[in-house]
Amino acid sequence: MSSPIWQKQKQAKIDQSIMNYMAGEDCLLDKHLIQYDIQASIAHVQGLASINIVTEQEAKNLVKNLNELCTALKNKQFQLDSRFEDGHSAIEFYLTEKLGDLGKKVHTGRSRNDQVLVATRLYMKDAIKQALELANETIETLLVQAKETQTIPMPGYTHMQRAVPSSCGMWFTAFAESMLDNKIPLKSSLELIDANPLGTAAGYGVNLNLNRQLTTEKLGFSRIQVNPIYAQNSRGKLELNLLSALSNCLLDIRRYCWDLSLFMTQEFNMVSLPDEMTTGSSIMPNKRNPDLVELMRAAYSIVQAAKVELESVLSLPSGYQRDLQLTKSPLIRGVNKSLETMKLFPQLVRATRFNESKLREAIDAPMYATDLATQMAAEGVPFREAYKQTANHYEQLERASPEESLAKRISLGGSANLGLNIIEERFRSIE
Repeated sequence: MSSPIWQKQKQAKIDQSIMNYMAGEDCLLDKHLIQYDIQASIAHVQGLASINIVTEQEAKNLVKNLNELCTALKNKQFQLDSRFEDGHSAIEFYLTEKLGDLGKKVHTGRSRNDQVLVATRLYMKDAIKQALELANETIETLLVQAKETQTIPMPGYTHMQRAVPSSCGMWFTAFAESMLDNKIPLKSSLELIDANPLGTAAGYGVNLNLNRQLTTEKLGFSRIQVNPIYAQNSRGKLELNLLSALSNCLLDIRRYCWDLSLFMTQEFNMVSLPDEMTTGSSIMPNKRNPDLVELMRAAYSIVQAAKVELESVLSLPSGYQRDLQLTKSPLIRGVNKSLETMKLFPQLVRATRFNESKLREAIDAPMYATDLATQMAAEGVPFREAYKQTANHYEQLERASPEESLAKRISLGGSANLGLNIIEERFRSIE
């Protein structure tokens, strides 16, 4: 590792093993953040030029080289590796190597504290925008499936016991409406995160009239995060908020995959997936395993574990503490797993195929009892009395059919009145 950017000439060098411990996974993790760090550095340089800390020509040279570094990283001509303490030091090293003393000016008026804050905010904003796009794709896919299967009967379960006839369309619609609701906390998280901390420095501001409005506009933030102490205190807190929003999406995916895991067993045999979405056994030639479904089901636990890790780190007093370095790993791990899973989910939904004959076989006469009791109540029999009398009308239940049951379920949201138009209208209104 090269000398830390904070190392003074007359200071004794810190033991390398200690340096390695303190650097931790930063170089590896900062590969996810360095492009945002460069973007923020460009805005910072432009801000410095606006208050005459650097000249316009110096700013142009710095911005040109920062853009070249961005390209070099993308083309793997410059590597963020163990030579550096973190991404920040790599950027400063590159600029100093290219521009000498001018490269050393880039850090004027900022700290690595607000540097990592702003890069993380930009990263999180991008993650939420991706999640919202993937949620939209998922909702569209689920609604297509709901329309195509709304008349296909399937058993509805409570307590894992057969309850009443339902439909595949109702099942798909349930996940569509839930994913639509998930957009609300995602958008709320975006609004919370969309505040520019650049210019708060190490948590107490600086004795320069930094052009914070300019950097806010350049970086596309909707507002400035004003208080420097709060900027530091918000680190980890906003990450936790984002993971909570993402975990709602993963929770729905988990439940969908749980249902598939159950319905795909030979005992149920209600659902099938194409071979490209299942795997073979290493020892049993007769088996196809739903490994993808099971791993997507487990993804929620990764995000939950990341949330617990973040919460554990955040037992801290006000201001920056080095503990906060440990918020990067759970954030990036949780975001990566969420987005990877959400990208695959629409494919899984499109590939879900129900076995209609098996679904019908699973709907038996006792499952029509609720329909009969409700019908009797509508004709004037007190519901509790109708509830008891259904046992005396078994022959009537035997004559019922799934189609008849579904057609009578006319309450809004029921199988004969799914309310797809309402959900679609709401989907269009929630950008």
